This record gives sequence, C-alpha cells and structure tokens, in this order.
Amino acid sequence: MRSLKKIVSSVSMMAVVLSLWSPGVSHAATPITDANSSIFGPNVYVFDPTMASADIQTAVDGVFARQERSEFGTERDALLFKPGTYNGNYYVGFNTQVSGLGQNPDDVLINGGLNVNADWDNGNATRNFWRGIENISINPTLKIPDPAHITPGNTQIAVSQAAPLRRLHVKGKLNLFDFDSNWNAGWASGGFLADSIIDGQVIPASQQQWFSRNSQWASWSNGVWNMVFVGDKNTPTGAFPDPPYTVVPNTPIIREKPYLYIDGSNNYQVFVPSLSQNTQGASWANGATPGDSIGIDQFYIVRADIPATTTAANINAALAAGKNLLFTPGIYHLDDTIRINNPNTVVLGIGMPTLIPTTDKPAMKVADVDGVKLAGLLYEAGPNATSTLLEVGPAGSAADHAANPTSLHDLFFRTGGAVVGQNASQMIINSDDVIGDHFWMWRADHGAGAGWTQNVSTNGLIVNGDDVTLYGLFNEHHNEYQTVWNGNGGRLYFYQSEIPYDVPNQAAWMDGTKNGYASYKVADTVTSHEAWGLGVYSYFRDAAVKLENAIEVPDAPGVKIHNATTIWLNGTAGSEITHIINGVGGRVYGTSGSSQRQTINFYGTDVGDTIPPSVPTNLATKETPAYNRVKIGWTPSTDNLNVAGYDVYRDGTLIGHTTTAEYVDTTVKPLTTYSYTVKAKDGGNNYSALSAPLSVTTPKRALDRSSWTGTSTSADPVANVLDGDMGTRWSSGKPMAPSPEQSITIDMKVPTSINSIEMDSTGSNNDYARGYAIYVSNDGVNWGTPVTTGVGTNKLITVDFPPQLVRYFKIVQTGTNSSWWSLYEVRVYGAVPPSATLVGPASGKVTSGQSFDTTVKLDNVVSSVYAQDIQLTYDPSLIEFVSADSLNPAITIIGQKDTSGHLRILTANLANGDVNGPVLTLHWKAKAPEDNTSTSISLDSLAIADLQTATNLGPSSNVILVKAIVDLTILNGKIATAESTYSGATEGYEVGLYVPGSKATLQSAIDAAKQVAANPDVTKQLAAQAVTDLNNALASFAAKQYQSSPGDVNNDGVFTVVDLANVAAAYGKTSADTDWAQFEKADFNKDGRVDLVDLAAVAQRILN
Repeated sequence: MRSLKKIVSSVSMMAVVLSLWSPGVSHAATPITDANSSIFGPNVYVFDPTMASADIQTAVDGVFARQERSEFGTERDALLFKPGTYNGNYYVGFNTQVSGLGQNPDDVLINGGLNVNADWDNGNATRNFWRGIENISINPTLKIPDPAHITPGNTQIAVSQAAPLRRLHVKGKLNLFDFDSNWNAGWASGGFLADSIIDGQVIPASQQQWFSRNSQWASWSNGVWNMVFVGDKNTPTGAFPDPPYTVVPNTPIIREKPYLYIDGSNNYQVFVPSLSQNTQGASWANGATPGDSIGIDQFYIVRADIPATTTAANINAALAAGKNLLFTPGIYHLDDTIRINNPNTVVLGIGMPTLIPTTDKPAMKVADVDGVKLAGLLYEAGPNATSTLLEVGPAGSAADHAANPTSLHDLFFRTGGAVVGQNASQMIINSDDVIGDHFWMWRADHGAGAGWTQNVSTNGLIVNGDDVTLYGLFNEHHNEYQTVWNGNGGRLYFYQSEIPYDVPNQAAWMDGTKNGYASYKVADTVTSHEAWGLGVYSYFRDAAVKLENAIEVPDAPGVKIHNATTIWLNGTAGSEITHIINGVGGRVYGTSGSSQRQTINFYGTDVGDTIPPSVPTNLATKETPAYNRVKIGWTPSTDNLNVAGYDVYRDGTLIGHTTTAEYVDTTVKPLTTYSYTVKAKDGGNNYSALSAPLSVTTPKRALDRSSWTGTSTSADPVANVLDGDMGTRWSSGKPMAPSPEQSITIDMKVPTSINSIEMDSTGSNNDYARGYAIYVSNDGVNWGTPVTTGVGTNKLITVDFPPQLVRYFKIVQTGTNSSWWSLYEVRVYGAVPPSATLVGPASGKVTSGQSFDTTVKLDNVVSSVYAQDIQLTYDPSLIEFVSADSLNPAITIIGQKDTSGHLRILTANLANGDVNGPVLTLHWKAKAPEDNTSTSISLDSLAIADLQTATNLGPSSNVILVKAIVDLTILNGKIATAESTYSGATEGYEVGLYVPGSKATLQSAIDAAKQVAANPDVTKQLAAQAVTDLNNALASFAAKQYQSSPGDVNNDGVFTVVDLANVAAAYGKTSADTDWAQFEKADFNKDGRVDLVDLAAVAQRILN
C-alpha cells in the first residue's frame, strides 16, 4: 500500500504543478486588493485601468518605499499594467520591473510621470542598478515637487547598469540623469535603450556612457566618454572621440526580447519577436512587431510563494515535458542545474528573479540547439564556487544556428554584494551564432563578501562559439580578464568595463610578465573579430597598480577595433592604464585632460590598403613649455580610410603614441632643447613620412620656497623675498656700497641642486643691485669664493651658473649707488633632484635556486661625489646575497657587510668621474620557499658624499615573487589517467555505460587540472588541490557508471510498472539519507536524489 500511496502522492503533486500552467484570468474588473492575486503570485501586481487611480498610486508608492534604497534587498516586484490609460506619478526602485501588458507600447499610457530618480543618494545615480521599464508609453504632464527636479514634458530615468529601457514611447523629453540638491547634474553610469521612440530630446548630461539600439528621438544633446548608437534614427552628428559618438547605421542581426502581454480575450501570452537583419529604428514604429505568440499554458510558472514550483528537479521535469519557463519575482536557490535541452525554449523572467546555485554546479545550462531565448534573469554566485553560472552550449559545440540562433536578453550576473559567492566565470558561450542583447557581469566592489580573495570571479564572460554577436556588454571588476573571446567571427557593439578596484599589489596581478590582465582579451588564435565603442576604466583603490593594455587582440587582418577609450576614474597615486590596445595609446593616470582620458579611433588592418596618411604639418607648442612638460600639436593628417594615430619622436627616438593631433611630453628636463617630429599611421599599418622638426627649449625649474628662511645685514624681514607677494619687499636700509657688507642669506633647509637665481626689484625699479656676488655653502659658515659675479643693469637681474648641490646661498651687493638696495622676490631655479633607484629582475619573478641580478642606478647627480654609503634590506630566508660588482669604471667597492638581511656597501669615486647611470650590480640567489612567496629587496638609503656633506637619495624597493619548484608529476599522471578514463568511457543507458552528460563534467575537471598544470606560477597548494579535485571528479565519474540495467529496479530483466512503483516508493530520497543504499537503484540518472526525472525516465523505458 505504501507504494500506491507514494504514486498517488506524486501524481497529486504533479497535478498542483500542472495547474500553474493554466491562466485563470478574470474578465471582470478587480479591486486593488486583488492586484497581486494573479496566477503570477503576490510579487506581481497586475493593474487594471478600472481600478481607482489613488489605489494604484498607493500600491506603487508602497513598492517604491520598500525598494528605493534596497540595493541588495531580498524582495522582488513586477508592476504590470493592462491596456488602457492611467493617471499617476510612479517611481521605479531597485529590483522592480514596470511593464505594459499591451502588444504594443501605445496600448498602455501613463499620464503624469514614470520616473527613476536618485534622490536617495543626492542625485548620484551610479548605483541605480537592477530595475527595468518596458512596453509602455509615458506622457510626462506633471511637475514633481522638489527634490525630484522634474518639470512637465520631461521624463527622468537616471540609471546605471542593469536597468534596461525597452519598447518605450516617451511623449516628451528624456533625461538620463538626476540633479543633486544644488541643481548640479549628478553622475550616472548607464545604460541601455532599445526598440524605443522618444518624441523630444534625449539629454544624457553627466551620463558617462550609453548604448542605444533601434531607437529614435528628436535630438540627442551630448556625450561624455562613450556613446554608441546601432540601428538608430536621427543619430547625433560628430565623430569619436570628440564628441564621443560611435554610429553604426544598421543593426546587423537581432531578435527583440520576448515579453508578456494580455490579448483581446483577456488571456496571457508571451510574444516572441522574429529574427531580423539590417534593421534601423523601432520594430513597432510602423505597426505591430513581427513575431509569434505563445499561450501562458505552454509555460511552467515558477513562483517563490509555492516552493514545489521552485525546485530544480520540478523545473527540469517541466522542461523535459516541453514546457517553457516563466520566473516570477523572487530569489531561487537551486540545488541542481536547470537544463534547457529543447530547441526554441523560452525562459522569461519578470521582476528581476534571481537564481543562486547552492552547490558547485552551474545555475543553468543550455544545450547546443536552435532558437533558445533567455530573458530578464539575474544569476548570482552562491557559497560553493562554480565553474560558471550560465553555460550556453556544452564545450565543443559546433552546430550551425545561423538560421535560428539562441538569443540572450537582459541577463545580469553578480558575484558578491548581496551574498558571499565565488565562480570561475559568470557565463560561457560555447554555441555558435548566439546573439547577446544586454549583459551586466559584475563582481561586487562593495557589499557582502566584497574582497580580493572572497568574492573571487576569475573572468566575467568567455566566448568560445563562432559568429557570436553582442550588443551592450557591461563587464566589471573580475580578478583577471573581464572578457575572453576565443571564437572567430565575433562582433561586439559597445563595451563598458571597470577593471578591479581591490588589487592588493602589482605582484598579485600579473599576466605572465605583463602588468595586469587586459579587460578585453581576444585570443591569439582568433583570425576574425570586430568591435565598436569600447571603454575601459580604472580605479585602483588599494595600491599603485598598473595595467599594461586595456585591450589585447591578435594582429590579424580580420581583427578590427573601432573607437576605444581608457579612463582613469581615480585611484592610488602611481596607478595607471599604460596603453589602450597592444601597446598603442597613451597612459591614463590623473583626473584631467589627457591624463584622464586617452582614445583611439581604429586598430587593425584594412586588407589591401597601401596608401599612407598625409604628413602631419604645422607642429607647434600648444602651451608655454614648463621645465617638466611640453605640449605640442599639429594639423591632423588625412587618409583614404582612417588615421589610426601618430608616433611622436624626440631627438629621433620614438617616445610615444597618440590618437589625437596633440601630445604631452612629461619626461623633459629643465633648460634643455629638444627636437620633435611626428609621423601618422593608418589602420593598414601604413606610415607617413616624418613631419618637419619643432625645436622646444624648456625653462629653468622654479623651486618651492615655502619652507625656506633667511637672514640679512638689515633689519627688514627676509621672508618678504620668499612669499611670492610683489607687494612686500626687503631693503638694505642704506645706500648701496661694497663695504660694510650688504647681503641676504637663504637657508633652503636641505641640499638642493640650483643653477639660476632671479633678483626682482620691480616696484622700486631703480633699487636694483649695481653689482653682485653669489656664494654657496653646505654649512652656512664656510663660503669659499663666489660661484659667479656680475653687474646689475635693470630691475630684474637673472644670474645663471653651473649646477650647485648646496643648502645655503648668499647674495652680496658689491656696487655703489645713492639708492637703497631693494628686493621684492628672490626666485631660485634648479635641476631635476638627484635620485637613486633599484631595478630588476625584469620579470619580477625568480624560481627557487635561480641566480638573478638587481642594479643600483643614480640619476641627476650634479655635485662631485667622492664616496657612497649604500644600505639595503632583504629577507634572508628567501634570498641569498652573493656578491656585488661596480658598473662604473670610476667607482670602486671599498667594503661590504651582510648581516641577517642587512647589506651595507661602501664605494669610493677614485677617478672623480660622473656617477650617473648604473652604479652597482648586486648578484642574488633565490632560496627554496615552501610555496610561492612575494618578498622585496629594499634600497633603504644611498648617501652620496662630497667634501662637506652627505646627501641621502633613498629609498627604493622591488617586489619579487620567489617561486617554489613544484613537482607536477602526480598531477600530470592524474591528468593522463583521467584522459584515458574519459577516452574509454561511453555514455548511454545500459550496463557498463555512463550517465549521459557525465563525460562533459569529467572533461571540465580535466581542463581545469590542465590549466593549473600549465600555469607558470602554479603553487604547491594549487597543484595539490588540483590533484584532489581530479580524484574527486574521477570518483564521481565512476559512480555514474551503470552496474545494472538502469530502470530495472527489481532486477528481473524487464521494465514494468513494478519498477515504476519502486521508484515511487523511493520518491524524495537523497544520498544524504541513512537508508540510501536501499533506494539507490531508483536513482535512474545517478544524481543523488529520487525525483520526477527518475519517474519520467523509468516510465519512458516502460513505454519503449
């Protein structure tokens, strides 16, 4: 009887589930209290135009009150409006979707306002994430009271990432920003607009970037860094980089996002737009959007308030039965992967449903089949690290889907922030021909579990499939590459990426020997790829970290990048993005001008182009040269296709690249003459001839006098000549005469290299010194002979002399005149300060037992140096000091002492030669650490001494990764065993065969182990863990082999209802149960649980 009871119980439960596949929509107007009592559950509000406007307003206000600040909240809401007209003022907060239920946007009209503000953060919308508005028309008739800052005729949607705007008809202007309390435009970091019509002007204002597709407007006002328009009408004029517009006239291929609507018979339908090519403008501008409707009865509805509908087992059973999926608002914890195996399956989420895997399995996998549509889902990493959150097509997918591709719409990914989570990647696209239509792939920089080693997400997106097309990819903060593109024929339209904020140090973020991981990485094996409108931004919050290239692509004829920019948002001093792409493009390292933003119009090869650009002309300085900065510009070159950039040469040596017709050189020295030339380059790597030279001489270097003091032979305050104020003065207090001495003495506090002094008497024009002598000293007592003397002739006397490294100088007036000697300012100029640096080894990495060198260098030393005292520290447990050699023939090592990691070396300059350049080579040997360990060699001080004083030029240090010797014999042997096991295994439903899908899981484990083995910086810990993981994978794989005929639970050699009864008797059992051994045979697919999938499989064997 127990078996029959279990069967009846299972059938009853399935009947409950099946009941959710039928609509049950009322045809009568319903009271507001029933708005969230539809078949979609309590988190979905379905409004009817017959409901009282005040009641609707109250309901919407209540949702907004909960969601306005609820960035990482657990509640989800969808506000759906049936066809008709509504009068109200509605706001959209976090985790909320507002949609019309008409088949076209104009079927639902909001009179009044439908807005997204940022009042909760004083107008800053850079965190207005996770919300959406679609399929609705807005007539903005209301003036919203302050602090909303919304006037009639204006709709305000101030959003950033993961806030799609689709199928909107705004009957007025659209502002994409909010104001702060002082009516300043607050920052925003959006955004995505598609398939929409705006009757008025679109005003992005302070929006950093924006992507628009297949939309139109009256006008578009401006851009900040990166605005991309694909298939839009009435696009703004101007070209990247100023204004920052990228315009692609037609959308090459698209399927608009599926959406829910209600038909004329009051039945719910899901509309699936048709695939279209080479389109421009909104799909509904001239009539209904082409496509097909699917009745709600063909959908399995997942509801958070009905737990039975939310299990992965029941969801997969519904999919296996041919159902589509509709996720209602909620958070869904999945103990198994949702498997989309049927072609043309639609998976639609409303109200930001969130899928969180509770095991190490992906949340969802899509088979390599035609026409799957995924839309409106948030995938969130769970506590157990997964290989990925969403896999589209299994590894090795190769089917042709060009005629009916899978399309992905408004898919968002989150690792950390709301819950602690980890993943290797967030999405892997293996299938060919996939269309991606708006992703935000975010590793949290704030919130729960946000930390470099806590919410680990190695990569955001990995594209292995060929001919994949993506629109609007936002991908941020992952630990290594943000995007890895391995497939050929890829196309990307718009990219926004912030690289990680929380890199702890440079050594922790090295791609081999290169600083950092490129945000956008196209594999070296790719031969065709094209991308438009890319922006990569840095904010290295925690350390002075550098990224060598924001973008890396192979130099192949079919690989092209159009319009890319790098931005330094903020960060630790010394941090930077060095180049835009493949070593091309200037660095960004500051908060203004070219130090903040660099751009490139084109990178790649236009096959067949052999015509070089024209020669740059009219080279000239763009600002008055400074002692440490020269800015030059020129008339831009022209080209038959496109000028990609310019190479800038100084004195015949290439010093930099730029994509604009100007360049800033910050490596110049004071009082030096340079010759600049420029050549232009196009996308085909054709170069112009060099321009005519421009000669530039840098001025002297004015020194900071703020800490200086002085004395004089009169009672007047000497501070008056050092305060920068031409309204104050010092005077001798008596007529000029050579005796008694009239002088002024300045104490610069530290030895300083000086080479020029200005004596400014402007204001008392006749009171200049009629004669002068300049003395210098390092102790303020011994002055020696003057370094220079002369005769004054006017109110401004400039005195140049050979560089002197001194602390004090004295000006003595030596002439005779009846006027008093007066000075308003004494300005002093100097050379670049001397410095000492420690460099090497080049890679920053050494292996246990490896010998390596570091070099001590001196620069800009102008005084005579007779001796040097060099002191360094290091960790003797990791590094052994071997010896030191002089690299300068004039310098001899006199003595050295090495004591417990403290190294001191004394040298003498016996030939009184120049000490600039490499001074010493220090020879070291790496010891054998237990595992890879970072350490540093620090040049704590380097004192140079002349005959009077010593000057300390330190410190400087180098971080070095000491790599342990890792024996990979066991790991490589285990990989070989696993590969042999994989090759000898066959999947199927017979004795000795393996559960279908188990080989792919084993292959993933093998690939992961190979990746560890191939890592040149692998640690012992990682290698040991890889062996453990692969052993576990092999054990798991072995458990997937059928030892008896699957489905023949009672071992009688046939498949009968008795077997079905046995499965029913075991229904609900899992491998965690103490009596699992008794029921394990009922687990048909060997997934550790007996569920509907097993019942269905055994039933199928009986029927067959």
